[in-house]
Amino acid sequence: VILTDRAIDSDDTSLYKTFLGSDFVEEGRKAGDWMVANANGPTNVVELQGTTGAAPAIDRKKGFEEKIASKPDIKIVASQTGDFTRSGGKQVMEAFLKSQPKIDVVYAHNDDMGLGAIEAIKAAGKVPGKDIKIITVDAVKDGMTALANGEINYIVECNPLLGKQLMELAKKVVKGEDVPARVVTEEGAFNQEQAKAALPTRQY
Repeated sequence: VILTDRAIDSDDTSLYKTFLGSDFVEEGRKAGDWMVANANGPTNVVELQGTTGAAPAIDRKKGFEEKIASKPDIKIVASQTGDFTRSGGKQVMEAFLKSQPKIDVVYAHNDDMGLGAIEAIKAAGKVPGKDIKIITVDAVKDGMTALANGEINYIVECNPLLGKQLMELAKKVVKGEDVPARVVTEEGAFNQEQAKAALPTRQY
């Protein structure tokens, strides 16, 4: 048995040979690192969380909070689930814009909610990427396009293309070779210039 994308809640590692998947906490940390590096003075962040109880939502929140804890100036002033959907992100962002007097940054647990937030920000007469900065996780094509256009400021990659790494592990297991108990997916992060360079050749 090889687990891929999601782990299981069991301490019994004899149930499977290896687990291949993203480190969602590390994705949150990367987003937090960018936030810390780019914050100028007091910064109000609103968070669009993924589906309640989902591992990526829990872990991306945890990693982000871990990194911004070093900067008391950075505060998450509102946090709510947008269910990983564009419509959910838009709806929650509309509510945030009404309830929060000052929003500097949106941290969205995936690109789709960030893209929904962009719609809400534009409808409110503000400029996404300038008046309100946006950090997202995933690096899907629409997200990368928005990043290249300057409407998103930073995207942490969550690579869904696990097939190649998975097959390499499967071949090793079949041959009886040793494999690590945990294999982290190869992932990066993108700013605007990197997105422009990656868009033409990147697989989605």
